[in-house]
Amino acid sequence: MSDAIPSNTVHRTSRRRQQEPASPGRSSQQQPARPQSWAGKTPQEILARYQPGKVPLQVLEVLIKLFNSQHTALEKTVSHKTRQERAQFLRRFFCDLKQKAGFKTVPDPRNLGQKHIHAMVQIWQQAHLAPATIQTYLSFLRGLAMWMGKHGFVRRPGHYGLSLEDYQRHESARRDKSWSAQGINAEAVIAEVCQFDLRVGASLRLMSALGLRRKESVQFRPFQHVMPFSETGLPENQQQADRYAWVKGKGGRVRWIPLDSPVHLAALEFAQGVVDSRDAHMGDPRRDLKRNLRRLDYVLEKFGITLRKRGATGHGLRHEVLNDAYEDITGVPSPVRGGGPVSPELDRAARLAVSQLAGHARARAAGAYIGTIIKPGSGRPVGSPEPKRDDDDGAAVPV
Repeated sequence: MSDAIPSNTVHRTSRRRQQEPASPGRSSQQQPARPQSWAGKTPQEILARYQPGKVPLQVLEVLIKLFNSQHTALEKTVSHKTRQERAQFLRRFFCDLKQKAGFKTVPDPRNLGQKHIHAMVQIWQQAHLAPATIQTYLSFLRGLAMWMGKHGFVRRPGHYGLSLEDYQRHESARRDKSWSAQGINAEAVIAEVCQFDLRVGASLRLMSALGLRRKESVQFRPFQHVMPFSETGLPENQQQADRYAWVKGKGGRVRWIPLDSPVHLAALEFAQGVVDSRDAHMGDPRRDLKRNLRRLDYVLEKFGITLRKRGATGHGLRHEVLNDAYEDITGVPSPVRGGGPVSPELDRAARLAVSQLAGHARARAAGAYIGTIIKPGSGRPVGSPEPKRDDDDGAAVPV
C-alpha cells in the first residue's frame, strides 16, 4: 500500500487516443512485461498464430494481455480495478454466450457479431440489471472491438433496444448526497465508529475534513503525506496554508490540500495519534488494501450508513466537503442544495476550486457533486453549452 511522493509533480492534460490497436510493448511501468515469444512482433502477428474459431478463449486471453491495461479513449493506463473488472466481464461474457444465450459454441472474439451482443443485452435485461451496468458492459465490449481495430462495431445502446431514459447518463448531481442532506449527524456517527474501530473512525474523519475518497483515506500517511508549502512545488502566489496534505487520487493524479482550518488540523492530529509509526498509513497493517476497504465498508454498514438504510454512503462525506467549499466561495448554497443566483464568473471560479479540491482536472467535473445552475425556462446550465456527448453512444460523458 505504499505510495512514493514525487519530488517534482508535473500536471499534464490527457490527449485523445488515436483509434488504432496499440503496441503490446510496455508503454508505462504499470503495464506487465510481455512474453519473450512476442518480442519484435505486432499484435496482428501475435494473433495470427491462433486459427480463428479453434481456441476462442485463448485468443481472448491474448487480447486481454495485450491491451487491458490501456484506456480505450485516452493516452493513459487504467486502474488495476478497471483491468480486473473488464477482464472478468469479458471472460464471463463469452462463456455466457454458450451457457445462457444458447449459442452452440463460444465464438472467437474476432468473429463476434451483432447477434451475440443483441442476445446478451436481452439476457441482461431479463436479469433486471441496472441500465448503468448494461452501459458499462457495452463500454467494455466497445473496448474489445477497438483492440481488434473494429471501431464503431458496438453500436449505440438504442440499437440494442435500450431507451434513452435507460442509458442516459447525467454528469451533474441531481440530489445532494452529503450526510447532512440525509439527516445524518456526521460528528456523532464518526464518534460512535471510533469506539468500535479507531482506524476506520480516523479514516472517516479525514474524509469528512479533507474530502478524501475512501481509498485515499485508507492509504493516507498522516506523517509522511504532510509537507510544508515550500516542498509542494506550487507557485508562491497560490499559498493558502503553511502545511499541505499530499494525496494521490484516481489515475495517479496528485493534489495538494491546504491544511488551513482547525477542522483539517484536528482530523490530522487525530489520525497521527492512531497510526503505529511515522511511516504508517491509516489502514490496519495486518490487512492489505482490499481487506482494509472491505473493513471500512463493513463498519459503515454496521452503523447504518448505506443507500438502502439512510440514503448515503461514505462517499457522502466527500460530497459534504465539496458542497460546503462552493458555498464558502460564493456565499450561497450549491445548486444541488437549491442555491440562488450566482454570477457566471463567480460560479466558474468556485467550480474550478471545487474540482481542484476534489482532484479533477476539469472545472465541469464539479457538477457531479454540486449540480448545475439552470437558467429559468431553458433547462440548461447558465453559460454552458449543451452537455457533451460521447461520439459512439450518445450519452453524456461521465466525469
